Amino acid sequence: MLSIQDSGARLCDGITRREWLRVGGLSLLGLSMRDLLRPGAVLSAPKGGTGKARACILLFLTGGPPQQETWDPKPDAPAEVRGPFTTIATPIPGYRVCELMPRTAKLLKHIAVLRAVSTDDNAHSSSGYWMLTGRPHQPKNSENAKPGAPNDWPSVAAIVKKLRPGGALPASIAIPEHIWNDGGLTWPGQDGGFLGRAADPWLIHCHPDQADFNVPGLSLPAEVPPLRFRERASLLEQINRHLEGIEKSPALGRFDERSRQALDLLRAGKAARAFRLQEEPDRVRQRYGNNRWGQSCLLARRLVEAGVSLVQVNWTRMKNEPAGAPVWDTHSKNADRLKSTLMPIMDLSYSALLEDLQARGLLDSTLVVWAGEFGRTPKINGNGGRDHWGHVFSVALAGGGIQGGVVHGLSDRIAGHPRDGRVQPQDLTATIFHCLGYSPETEMHDTLGRPFPISRGQPIKQILG
Repeated sequence: MLSIQDSGARLCDGITRREWLRVGGLSLLGLSMRDLLRPGAVLSAPKGGTGKARACILLFLTGGPPQQETWDPKPDAPAEVRGPFTTIATPIPGYRVCELMPRTAKLLKHIAVLRAVSTDDNAHSSSGYWMLTGRPHQPKNSENAKPGAPNDWPSVAAIVKKLRPGGALPASIAIPEHIWNDGGLTWPGQDGGFLGRAADPWLIHCHPDQADFNVPGLSLPAEVPPLRFRERASLLEQINRHLEGIEKSPALGRFDERSRQALDLLRAGKAARAFRLQEEPDRVRQRYGNNRWGQSCLLARRLVEAGVSLVQVNWTRMKNEPAGAPVWDTHSKNADRLKSTLMPIMDLSYSALLEDLQARGLLDSTLVVWAGEFGRTPKINGNGGRDHWGHVFSVALAGGGIQGGVVHGLSDRIAGHPRDGRVQPQDLTATIFHCLGYSPETEMHDTLGRPFPISRGQPIKQILG
């Protein structure tokens, strides 16, 4: 059953349209898409960037990956800083990365690395908000911050959804789940914010690594044959036209958009096929890794091929993770977690995605962003872990609009603070929008019609192709 969330305004007979449609609405079609659909809307906007990227895949490594064991190792630092791992060469003369990313190291000719990203915020949810929106959280260092004003700037994914029209699939999709802190506390910065719920990216909770993976609602129930579906769809459209003169609230506008998208999904075989990972050869699926993150990266590639403009892939929690140190939040046993689990999964899937896009001729038109909410402390703590560190960390970009083989920015000798080329999240968002064809000055409007620039940063010209 699809439940419509609106203000509950009542019809002349005292029944809310929400109640009426809950009884009759999309249930006329025999559909159940509540878990799949989120509100959606589109808006045209002036362009001003390069537009070399048709789409963007944002890989968000929740928890904060360590700069020292990824893109910014410090082999000459003391042991308590450098850690136990060595470095390996890359195609960039003089630039070395951690030995735990051997596949990625070979692909640096496609990748631009930012080694001096900074938020000066050591809280997951508030620093994450800045990374996902390009706006600093007020105040900083606010752990377990909740979504909502005054921190209601829309996410990059939401802005893309607002700027670009969707087709059978919406312009922005997030998989395989939202980002949350212990206790199920949702981070701010993952929705449409002041743009309204219509700008929310579609959030699809899924386990694409499971053998029986499917997204409910992308096919007709067996009891609803195509002819009967067409008849019911026509009836629903007639009902909506009849009720248009009764009430025109924003919430109803969201429902009309959701019902249209639901019908489009069912009519469009291309949309459903994007989720059929079983159509991929076994060697391709194995190349990405038989786990939730790897198969989500593969699904992101398929969604981009199906016309989605931005896919955000969130690193999610796994079974048997250590208490107090889930995902990339390695407060304890940092080296063990990186070597046994985190880095092998990341290196395999990230390199697979870049190679797959390149082989299909899609890398030049697909921007791939590798990022987390912050980095890790320079010094290893007493539990063998690294703690939160927003003063300097690394981000990597590849593909559409990016000049590969570039390393921009420099941290100090212990990867503790920027020394040169410092950038902030708003510059990262400006760069993403630039590559997608939008200048930072492109205007978006809140629900009251007030204009705002999509980013208050500037594109990082040193890495642009």
